[in-house]
Amino acid sequence: MASHHAPRHRRTVRRIRATAAGAATGLLISGLLATPALAQDNGGTPIGTTAGKAGDARYEPGACPRTPEPIPELKGARCGTLTVPENRAEPDGRTIKLGVAVVPAVAAEPKPDPIVWLAGGPGDDAVGEAKMAVDGGLNRDRDLILMSQRGTYSAEPNVLCPNIDEFNARAVGLVYDAPSTERLHVEATKACRDKLAAGGIDIAAYNDTESAADYADLRAALGIKEWNVFGISYGTHLALIYMRLHPEGLRSVGIDGILPPSRAGSANTWSSARQGFDSLFKTCADDPACNRRYPNLSATFDRLVRELEAKPVTTTVTVPGQAKPVKVVLDGGALVNWMTSATHVAPQVPAALDELANGKPERIAQQWAGGKLSPQAMGRTAHGLVYGVFCSEWTPFESQEEALRGGQETFPSFPRSVQEQAPQLTFLREDCDAWDVPAAARSIRDATRSDIPTLAISGGFDSQTGADNGAYVARTLSNATVVTVPYQPHVVFATSKCAQEITRSFFNTPTAPNTSCLKGLEPPEFEIGP
Repeated sequence: MASHHAPRHRRTVRRIRATAAGAATGLLISGLLATPALAQDNGGTPIGTTAGKAGDARYEPGACPRTPEPIPELKGARCGTLTVPENRAEPDGRTIKLGVAVVPAVAAEPKPDPIVWLAGGPGDDAVGEAKMAVDGGLNRDRDLILMSQRGTYSAEPNVLCPNIDEFNARAVGLVYDAPSTERLHVEATKACRDKLAAGGIDIAAYNDTESAADYADLRAALGIKEWNVFGISYGTHLALIYMRLHPEGLRSVGIDGILPPSRAGSANTWSSARQGFDSLFKTCADDPACNRRYPNLSATFDRLVRELEAKPVTTTVTVPGQAKPVKVVLDGGALVNWMTSATHVAPQVPAALDELANGKPERIAQQWAGGKLSPQAMGRTAHGLVYGVFCSEWTPFESQEEALRGGQETFPSFPRSVQEQAPQLTFLREDCDAWDVPAAARSIRDATRSDIPTLAISGGFDSQTGADNGAYVARTLSNATVVTVPYQPHVVFATSKCAQEITRSFFNTPTAPNTSCLKGLEPPEFEIGP
């Protein structure tokens, strides 16, 4: 729940990489350094080593996709390019190229059905998430397939628009939800759109319908009879649409940090924030030391939102990698969005809020600015894909009144100016007016109905895609297993060894995953200040 200019975790679908705690746990698997065996496709040759076609799409073996930094986990990968129509309604029109990397299985006798990874975002490149997938053991006994979703970092063309990232960095020194900030925000979005359109890119073709068809074509072009899908964050949104539009060849589907297309939008981000915040606050209240030192933490947070919205605090902090101190403005909206990300560093949250309440905003200001100014925040997000999804699939199907009501019902004590800007989706409607793409068919909002075995896994502290989304999607998935891993933030596969164990177990036995590791999980040890 991905790319609004506000926090690094600004979107429902987004970002597990904004804080240090968003890094993958890194579960080492036995035999990881052994020479990988080669899973084979139906023709008896290793997956990804031969050319193939599927309708208007074709796969060609070749060089591995580019990445911002070297990724050791891609060493030995079998790579190539999938070429597809940019717009399938115009099959004789422009084509685009999507990078593909097949990470070989570690096992001596790999299973024949590989796992394909759907990245978060919208706008993240799956190839860049190879370390998280490998650290979690997804290639233990199956090949792991990573394809750059259309428009992402290593795709040709990409739709990155680093001017938006540059605005995000400057915005830490602006009042979060001020009209002047909105004007600059929308200007950055429009500049992105104009640049892409001037380059001949069909901006309306960067959406989930086309991306789902890309993955269906990839499976056929690689000659794979059956594969498994694992999607994280926004990748769950794409996975559910893929399941509905192209169910053929899907053995099982895992979704982690769930965003159902049928309820995606501003109101749902408010609901998710409420769930994650309340879970963290309750865990502190249930901990004698935390509750004694930080009583009524929820009330403290609500009060700080109101006070900061009325009178923002300006401070200066040192941010790693920045030569000069950085000016940071904290108002109510900024605090809400910081909190949405801060569940990734849950043990620090009570102390950080207490410091802010006592006139020490530096820790929160540093975290708020740090993600936006980090190298990982610059030039890596495909903002053209972000708006392609949000502006065709979300805003046309949720009124401004419904979005506002979502904030009013979940956080009635917040000022209206805060309620008007849903967490992670600041100025979304205004951005989409500037983006100006047609609405998707209303069917894009249909619930996915399927008997494909599905793992719907969530974190109890997830304030980006609330844990109740798991039970919601399971209503129409007859073979779904719903799991909530307590005390974990958005995308539990990145932070929880237990979640990794459950996920691997699911792909081995999709109708009966082993969830025994959930028993006895302990709450975090909160930082207790003086």
